[in-house]
Amino acid sequence: MTAEGEVRRRIREKGAIAFAEFMEVALYWPEGGYYLQGEPIGATGDYYTSPLVHPAFGSLLAVQFYQMWQLLDCPNPFTVVEAGAGNGLLCRDIITFSAHLPRPFRDSLSYICVDRRDIQGLEWELSDLEGNPVRSRIVASGIPFRGLRGCVFSNELLDAFPVHQVKMQRDELQEVYITLAGDSLIETLREPSTPKLQARLDELGVQLSEHQAVEINLGLSTWVEDVAKSLDAGFVVTVDYGDRSEQLYSNEQRPRGTLTTFHQHLQTDAPLRHIGEQDITAQVDFSALVRSGRAMGLEPTGFALQRDFLNNLGLSDLQRRLPPSRLAEPQVSANRAGMVDLARPGSLGDFKVLIQSKNVSEPKLWGFQGGAEARDMVAELPIPLLTSQHLSLLEGRYPQQELEFEIQDLWDFGDGVEDERM
Repeated sequence: MTAEGEVRRRIREKGAIAFAEFMEVALYWPEGGYYLQGEPIGATGDYYTSPLVHPAFGSLLAVQFYQMWQLLDCPNPFTVVEAGAGNGLLCRDIITFSAHLPRPFRDSLSYICVDRRDIQGLEWELSDLEGNPVRSRIVASGIPFRGLRGCVFSNELLDAFPVHQVKMQRDELQEVYITLAGDSLIETLREPSTPKLQARLDELGVQLSEHQAVEINLGLSTWVEDVAKSLDAGFVVTVDYGDRSEQLYSNEQRPRGTLTTFHQHLQTDAPLRHIGEQDITAQVDFSALVRSGRAMGLEPTGFALQRDFLNNLGLSDLQRRLPPSRLAEPQVSANRAGMVDLARPGSLGDFKVLIQSKNVSEPKLWGFQGGAEARDMVAELPIPLLTSQHLSLLEGRYPQQELEFEIQDLWDFGDGVEDERM
């Protein structure tokens, strides 16, 4: 049965279903959910991500992981769990660059890919310089570990969690449900399915205006609890698009919320069409993530734009080193374009990076503090370059984006700024 068929079956069986349940089926139904069929990322998918744009993303993360390993007193193993690992490209980039970092770190690194998809036909085995396995892969929807010393990392994962949609109507909070009118799927407003929705708004001090609509991701609390229980000591790194609650729930900026759908490279914003064949996503409430984390012993260590985080780790220095490298000019331009897009305002550069820590004493992370140590290290290491597995933005323009790279863009070496604290 298709995802749409399952939605209709549930409505006929039990009546209207909350939008969160609809979104869960549309994205994750085993027999036709969007994320469980095909490959949604890349030139043949509906969007692209930072790891696909350039391996500098994974390489600079490896540098940050190296410092985290030091701050944890160099444990062996140092476990990095990547949740929502997809096709493993980011894992490959991190492991490849880690081979150039100090030997004790790469000998300690244990990289685990977790994804709820059982992806077939992919080569997952990676090895270190001596041919020893350095990672494994787990099919799961959560983090099935305890006692970890290391880092739990996710990139564009939380924005795909099913969300409840609510709207203020005649001074009462109403929730969006999906039901049938004849043979057509429609939205309808009813009483909230759970008091947790109003409680979340109250916790964050959010007061909705009349007719304002927002999304509430109750799954964040469960996620944070799961992650916090998995760590004895270490870090949680979340890279995603979203904002603090005061911006996310601003009636002036987002009166209709942030729910977005993409189908065949186009933003459609029509969740009841192409069910199971399009992405449905909503921006992440980082304030809720921090609040839930604190309740579970995770302290916010830093919060910054992706462009500032990567530049603090040496992205702009990698760009500067491209021209003298012994590459053909088309290769230089393609690599520079990918690096630029990682930090481009209005694009990936506006993504947020939140790092939380557990049982680590006042860590001062390079990605937020900047400084010479990280950049000096990157200056001595090889420049990560595009491979056939990455997307060259100059060879085939990605239909979803206006990728007009002008000369000044390709030579933009803007430095990072100080981190934002939650």
